[in-house]
Amino acid sequence: MGKIIVTALMAAMAFSMPASARDMVQVKGSDTLINLVQRMSEVYMEENPGKYVSVTGGGSGTGIAAIINGRCDIANASRLIKSKEVDLAVAQGVDPRMVTIAIDGLSIIVNRSNPVEKLTMDQVGKIYRGEVTNWKDLGGEDRKINLYGRQPNSGTYDFMKEVVMNGDYASSMKQMNGNAQIVEAVKVDVSGIGYVGVGYVKDAGPEITVLKIARTAGGYFASPLVTEDVKSGKYPISRPLVQYVSGTPKGDIRSFIEFELSPEGQKIVEEEGFFSLSAEYVEYNNKQML
Repeated sequence: MGKIIVTALMAAMAFSMPASARDMVQVKGSDTLINLVQRMSEVYMEENPGKYVSVTGGGSGTGIAAIINGRCDIANASRLIKSKEVDLAVAQGVDPRMVTIAIDGLSIIVNRSNPVEKLTMDQVGKIYRGEVTNWKDLGGEDRKINLYGRQPNSGTYDFMKEVVMNGDYASSMKQMNGNAQIVEAVKVDVSGIGYVGVGYVKDAGPEITVLKIARTAGGYFASPLVTEDVKSGKYPISRPLVQYVSGTPKGDIRSFIEFELSPEGQKIVEEEGFFSLSAEYVEYNNKQML
Protein backbone atom coordinates (compact mmCIF):
# COMPACT_ATOMS: atom_id res chain seq x y z
CA MET A 1 0.00 0.00 0.00
CA GLY A 2 2.85 2.40 0.86
CA LYS A 3 4.43 1.95 -2.57
CA ILE A 4 1.10 2.69 -4.27
CA ILE A 5 0.72 5.90 -2.26
CA VAL A 6 4.27 6.96 -3.13
CA THR A 7 3.62 6.27 -6.82
CA ALA A 8 0.44 8.35 -6.72
CA LEU A 9 2.21 11.23 -4.96
CA MET A 10 5.01 11.22 -7.49
CA ALA A 11 2.47 11.26 -10.31
CA ALA A 12 0.72 14.27 -8.78
CA MET A 13 3.99 16.19 -8.36
CA ALA A 14 5.17 15.37 -11.89
CA PHE A 15 1.94 16.10 -13.73
CA SER A 16 2.64 19.78 -14.39
CA MET A 17 6.32 19.33 -15.22
CA PRO A 18 7.70 18.92 -18.75
CA ALA A 19 9.08 15.44 -19.47
CA SER A 20 12.68 16.70 -19.76
CA ALA A 21 12.53 18.18 -16.25
CA ARG A 22 11.54 15.02 -14.40
CA ASP A 23 13.80 12.57 -12.61
CA MET A 24 11.31 9.78 -13.25
CA VAL A 25 9.80 7.91 -16.18
CA GLN A 26 6.28 9.28 -16.71
CA VAL A 27 3.77 6.76 -18.10
CA LYS A 28 0.24 7.81 -19.03
CA GLY A 29 -2.80 6.45 -20.87
CA SER A 30 -4.86 3.30 -21.15
CA ASP A 31 -7.16 2.31 -18.30
CA THR A 32 -6.89 -1.31 -19.45
CA LEU A 33 -3.14 -1.22 -18.86
CA ILE A 34 -2.95 0.93 -15.75
CA ASN A 35 -3.12 -1.82 -13.10
CA LEU A 36 -0.62 -3.99 -14.97
CA VAL A 37 1.90 -1.21 -15.56
CA GLN A 38 1.53 0.12 -12.01
CA ARG A 39 2.35 -3.34 -10.69
CA MET A 40 5.35 -3.56 -13.03
CA SER A 41 6.57 -0.14 -11.92
CA GLU A 42 6.36 -1.11 -8.25
CA VAL A 43 8.45 -4.25 -8.78
CA TYR A 44 10.90 -2.38 -11.03
CA MET A 45 11.46 0.38 -8.44
CA GLU A 46 11.92 -2.16 -5.65
CA GLU A 47 14.62 -3.90 -7.66
CA ASN A 48 16.24 -0.68 -8.91
CA PRO A 49 16.68 1.79 -6.00
CA GLY A 50 16.95 5.34 -7.27
CA LYS A 51 14.83 4.65 -10.37
CA TYR A 52 11.32 6.15 -10.40
CA VAL A 53 8.32 5.41 -12.59
CA SER A 54 5.00 7.27 -12.30
CA VAL A 55 1.92 5.67 -13.89
CA THR A 56 -1.39 7.47 -14.45
CA GLY A 57 -4.48 6.75 -16.57
CA GLY A 58 -6.87 8.87 -18.57
CA GLY A 59 -7.41 6.60 -21.58
CA SER A 60 -5.37 5.65 -24.63
CA GLY A 61 -6.20 8.87 -26.46
CA THR A 62 -4.99 10.90 -23.50
CA GLY A 63 -1.73 8.94 -23.35
CA ILE A 64 -1.04 9.27 -27.07
CA ALA A 65 -1.77 13.02 -26.93
CA ALA A 66 0.66 13.28 -24.00
CA ILE A 67 3.53 11.57 -25.85
CA ILE A 68 2.90 13.84 -28.86
CA ASN A 69 2.96 16.95 -26.67
CA GLY A 70 5.94 15.91 -24.57
CA ARG A 71 3.88 15.44 -21.41
CA CYS A 72 4.96 11.86 -20.80
CA ASP A 73 7.76 9.46 -21.71
CA ILE A 74 5.65 6.37 -22.41
CA ALA A 75 2.03 6.24 -23.60
CA ASN A 76 -0.02 3.18 -22.65
CA ALA A 77 -2.55 2.27 -25.34
CA SER A 78 -5.08 -0.47 -25.96
CA ARG A 79 -5.42 0.55 -29.62
CA LEU A 80 -3.12 1.45 -32.48
CA ILE A 81 -2.15 5.04 -33.07
CA LYS A 82 -4.30 6.78 -35.71
CA SER A 83 -2.87 8.30 -38.89
CA LYS A 84 -3.93 11.79 -37.81
CA GLU A 85 -2.10 11.27 -34.53
CA VAL A 86 1.03 10.22 -36.41
CA ASP A 87 0.78 13.41 -38.48
CA LEU A 88 0.47 15.49 -35.30
CA ALA A 89 3.45 13.68 -33.79
CA VAL A 90 5.66 14.29 -36.83
CA ALA A 91 4.66 17.95 -36.85
CA GLN A 92 5.86 18.14 -33.22
CA GLY A 93 9.14 16.40 -34.00
CA VAL A 94 8.03 13.17 -32.34
CA ASP A 95 8.82 9.77 -33.90
CA PRO A 96 6.17 7.43 -32.40
CA ARG A 97 7.52 3.90 -31.90
CA MET A 98 5.29 1.07 -30.69
CA VAL A 99 6.25 -1.71 -28.30
CA THR A 100 3.81 -4.51 -27.42
CA ILE A 101 3.94 -5.53 -23.75
CA ALA A 102 0.98 -7.95 -23.44
CA ILE A 103 -1.86 -9.64 -25.29
CA ASP A 104 -5.49 -9.11 -24.29
CA GLY A 105 -8.60 -11.14 -24.96
CA LEU A 106 -11.20 -8.38 -24.77
CA SER A 107 -13.97 -10.01 -22.76
CA ILE A 108 -17.73 -9.66 -23.23
CA ILE A 109 -19.41 -10.10 -19.85
CA VAL A 110 -22.98 -10.55 -18.61
CA ASN A 111 -24.59 -11.07 -15.23
CA ARG A 112 -24.40 -14.64 -13.92
CA SER A 113 -28.21 -14.82 -13.86
CA ASN A 114 -28.31 -14.37 -17.63
CA PRO A 115 -28.59 -17.81 -19.32
CA VAL A 116 -26.78 -16.57 -22.48
CA GLU A 117 -23.28 -18.06 -22.56
CA LYS A 118 -22.09 -17.40 -26.12
CA LEU A 119 -22.53 -14.94 -28.98
CA THR A 120 -21.17 -14.35 -32.45
CA MET A 121 -19.24 -11.20 -33.39
CA ASP A 122 -22.22 -10.12 -35.48
CA GLN A 123 -24.57 -10.47 -32.51
CA VAL A 124 -22.26 -8.42 -30.27
CA GLY A 125 -22.13 -5.73 -32.95
CA LYS A 126 -25.90 -5.63 -33.27
CA ILE A 127 -26.28 -5.39 -29.48
CA TYR A 128 -23.95 -2.40 -29.19
CA ARG A 129 -25.36 -0.68 -32.27
CA GLY A 130 -28.81 -0.97 -30.66
CA GLU A 131 -30.21 -3.25 -33.36
CA VAL A 132 -30.94 -6.07 -30.88
CA THR A 133 -32.44 -4.75 -27.66
CA ASN A 134 -33.97 -7.76 -25.88
CA TRP A 135 -32.22 -10.85 -24.52
CA LYS A 136 -35.06 -13.10 -25.74
CA ASP A 137 -33.80 -12.58 -29.31
CA LEU A 138 -30.49 -14.16 -28.28
CA GLY A 139 -31.82 -17.17 -26.38
CA GLY A 140 -32.20 -15.37 -23.09
CA GLU A 141 -35.13 -14.13 -21.04
CA ASP A 142 -37.58 -11.42 -22.04
CA ARG A 143 -35.50 -8.53 -20.70
CA LYS A 144 -34.30 -5.25 -22.18
CA ILE A 145 -30.53 -5.27 -22.80
CA ASN A 146 -28.62 -2.67 -20.81
CA LEU A 147 -25.35 -1.61 -22.45
CA TYR A 148 -22.20 -0.68 -20.56
CA GLY A 149 -19.09 0.59 -22.32
CA ARG A 150 -16.22 3.04 -22.16
CA GLN A 151 -15.86 6.73 -22.92
CA PRO A 152 -14.63 8.08 -26.29
CA ASN A 153 -11.09 8.79 -25.01
CA SER A 154 -10.70 5.04 -24.37
CA GLY A 155 -8.77 2.85 -26.78
CA THR A 156 -11.12 0.00 -25.94
CA TYR A 157 -14.09 2.18 -26.98
CA ASP A 158 -12.41 2.70 -30.39
CA PHE A 159 -11.34 -0.94 -30.71
CA MET A 160 -14.86 -2.23 -30.14
CA LYS A 161 -16.30 0.31 -32.58
CA GLU A 162 -13.85 -0.47 -35.37
CA VAL A 163 -13.18 -4.19 -34.97
CA VAL A 164 -16.40 -5.59 -33.51
CA MET A 165 -19.25 -3.21 -34.26
CA ASN A 166 -18.40 -1.70 -37.65
CA GLY A 167 -20.70 1.18 -36.74
CA ASP A 168 -21.71 3.63 -34.03
CA TYR A 169 -22.72 2.89 -30.46
CA ALA A 170 -26.36 3.03 -29.46
CA SER A 171 -27.18 6.27 -27.64
CA SER A 172 -28.50 4.19 -24.73
CA MET A 173 -25.04 2.85 -23.82
CA LYS A 174 -23.89 3.93 -20.37
CA GLN A 175 -20.35 5.30 -20.66
CA MET A 176 -18.17 4.23 -17.75
CA ASN A 177 -14.81 5.61 -16.61
CA GLY A 178 -13.00 2.28 -16.55
CA ASN A 179 -13.01 -1.49 -16.79
CA ALA A 180 -13.60 -1.98 -13.06
CA GLN A 181 -16.72 0.20 -13.17
CA ILE A 182 -18.14 -1.90 -16.01
CA VAL A 183 -17.52 -5.11 -14.07
CA GLU A 184 -19.24 -3.74 -10.98
CA ALA A 185 -22.22 -2.47 -13.01
CA VAL A 186 -22.80 -5.83 -14.72
CA LYS A 187 -22.50 -7.67 -11.40
CA VAL A 188 -25.67 -5.98 -10.14
CA ASP A 189 -27.60 -5.67 -13.41
CA VAL A 190 -29.30 -8.88 -14.55
CA SER A 191 -29.88 -7.31 -17.98
CA GLY A 192 -26.39 -5.82 -18.35
CA ILE A 193 -23.64 -6.52 -20.86
CA GLY A 194 -20.16 -5.00 -20.89
CA TYR A 195 -16.71 -5.31 -22.42
CA VAL A 196 -13.46 -5.29 -20.41
CA GLY A 197 -9.84 -6.33 -20.69
CA VAL A 198 -9.36 -9.96 -19.69
CA GLY A 199 -7.20 -8.92 -16.74
CA TYR A 200 -10.28 -7.42 -15.11
CA VAL A 201 -12.26 -10.68 -15.03
CA LYS A 202 -9.56 -12.73 -13.31
CA ASP A 203 -10.71 -11.74 -9.81
CA ALA A 204 -14.20 -10.50 -10.69
CA GLY A 205 -15.89 -13.35 -8.83
CA PRO A 206 -18.86 -15.56 -9.73
CA GLU A 207 -21.31 -12.68 -10.28
CA ILE A 208 -20.43 -12.44 -13.98
CA THR A 209 -20.22 -14.80 -16.95
CA VAL A 210 -17.48 -14.32 -19.55
CA LEU A 211 -19.06 -15.15 -22.91
CA LYS A 212 -17.57 -17.38 -25.56
CA ILE A 213 -17.42 -15.63 -28.94
CA ALA A 214 -17.46 -17.03 -32.49
CA ARG A 215 -16.11 -15.13 -35.47
CA THR A 216 -19.05 -16.21 -37.63
CA ALA A 217 -22.33 -18.11 -37.22
CA GLY A 218 -21.57 -21.83 -37.06
CA GLY A 219 -17.95 -21.12 -36.15
CA TYR A 220 -15.87 -22.14 -33.16
CA PHE A 221 -16.89 -20.45 -29.91
CA ALA A 222 -13.64 -19.41 -28.26
CA SER A 223 -13.00 -18.12 -24.76
CA PRO A 224 -10.76 -15.20 -23.75
CA LEU A 225 -9.89 -17.22 -20.66
CA VAL A 226 -8.14 -19.92 -22.70
CA THR A 227 -4.53 -19.10 -23.55
CA GLU A 228 -4.44 -21.13 -26.75
CA ASP A 229 -7.66 -19.55 -28.02
CA VAL A 230 -6.26 -16.04 -27.54
CA LYS A 231 -2.67 -16.54 -28.72
CA SER A 232 -3.72 -18.56 -31.79
CA GLY A 233 -6.25 -15.94 -32.85
CA LYS A 234 -9.20 -18.32 -32.48
CA TYR A 235 -10.69 -15.85 -30.04
CA PRO A 236 -11.78 -13.10 -32.44
CA ILE A 237 -11.41 -10.12 -30.09
CA SER A 238 -7.73 -10.60 -29.24
CA ARG A 239 -5.52 -7.52 -29.40
CA PRO A 240 -2.04 -6.31 -28.48
CA LEU A 241 -1.63 -3.98 -25.52
CA VAL A 242 1.04 -1.48 -26.45
CA GLN A 243 3.18 1.44 -25.43
CA TYR A 244 4.37 4.36 -27.55
CA VAL A 245 7.65 6.19 -27.11
CA SER A 246 9.35 8.90 -29.15
CA GLY A 247 12.21 7.42 -31.16
CA THR A 248 14.46 4.62 -29.97
CA PRO A 249 14.04 4.33 -26.18
CA LYS A 250 17.13 5.20 -24.16
CA GLY A 251 18.21 5.52 -20.56
CA ASP A 252 15.66 4.87 -17.84
CA ILE A 253 12.83 4.67 -20.40
CA ARG A 254 14.60 1.80 -22.14
CA SER A 255 15.48 0.18 -18.84
CA PHE A 256 11.84 0.08 -17.73
CA ILE A 257 10.58 -1.23 -21.08
CA GLU A 258 13.24 -3.94 -21.05
CA PHE A 259 11.99 -4.96 -17.60
CA GLU A 260 8.40 -5.15 -18.90
CA LEU A 261 9.54 -7.41 -21.74
CA SER A 262 11.80 -9.57 -19.57
CA PRO A 263 10.75 -12.99 -18.28
CA GLU A 264 10.01 -11.38 -14.91
CA GLY A 265 7.88 -8.66 -16.51
CA GLN A 266 6.01 -11.17 -18.65
CA LYS A 267 5.35 -13.29 -15.56
CA ILE A 268 3.62 -10.23 -14.06
CA VAL A 269 1.56 -9.95 -17.26
CA GLU A 270 0.29 -13.49 -16.67
CA GLU A 271 -0.30 -12.88 -12.95
CA GLU A 272 -2.45 -9.86 -13.81
CA GLY A 273 -4.67 -12.03 -16.02
CA PHE A 274 -3.35 -11.01 -19.45
CA PHE A 275 -1.24 -13.10 -21.84
CA SER A 276 2.51 -13.00 -22.37
CA LEU A 277 3.97 -12.21 -25.78
CA SER A 278 4.17 -14.64 -28.66
CA ALA A 279 7.39 -15.06 -30.68
CA GLU A 280 6.06 -12.75 -33.39
CA TYR A 281 5.58 -9.86 -30.97
CA VAL A 282 9.01 -10.48 -29.39
CA GLU A 283 10.62 -10.21 -32.84
CA TYR A 284 8.70 -7.01 -33.61
CA ASN A 285 9.71 -5.45 -30.29
CA ASN A 286 13.37 -6.24 -30.89
CA LYS A 287 13.22 -4.26 -34.14
CA GLN A 288 11.51 -1.30 -32.43
CA MET A 289 14.11 -1.21 -29.65
CA LEU A 290 17.09 -0.95 -32.02
